[in-house]
Amino acid sequence: MIKINVITNNKNWYRFLRRPDDYIDQKLKILNSKEKIFLKKNFFCTLLLSNDKEIKDLNNKFRKKNKTTDVLSFPFQTKQDLRRYFKEKKEIYLGDIIINLNKIKSKKNISEFKVEFDKLWVHGLIHLFGHDHKKKKDFLEMSLIEKKYMNLIND
Repeated sequence: MIKINVITNNKNWYRFLRRPDDYIDQKLKILNSKEKIFLKKNFFCTLLLSNDKEIKDLNNKFRKKNKTTDVLSFPFQTKQDLRRYFKEKKEIYLGDIIINLNKIKSKKNISEFKVEFDKLWVHGLIHLFGHDHKKKKDFLEMSLIEKKYMNLIND
């Protein structure tokens, strides 16, 4: 099972998602029921719903990139440690995801907004599982997982 603790630091999010935590819980309920790995372990992470200024500050502080972005992921452990934890632990804290409202609020309607929001939190979640897209091979693998998860939660 995956559980995501949603923190909304910017009240403007509520204009697009009345109850972000319930929205994520609904999506996770689907994902948890359809993905076998999530039936065996308990995974936890935090999702911070943010804005341009806050995400830019975090990007600068932790990645030394003084610019805004759409999503940041901060895995709690290395990919190697995560593999070991899969074998040893029943509960695993994955890390933190931050999503920038300003990068998705320009979508023309609420359904476009939700699709983009889903893409970002799913992308962040996959990073927390140790995937990246630095090499083309890794990008293709990550893209396949993203498509799989998006299809599962939007069926």
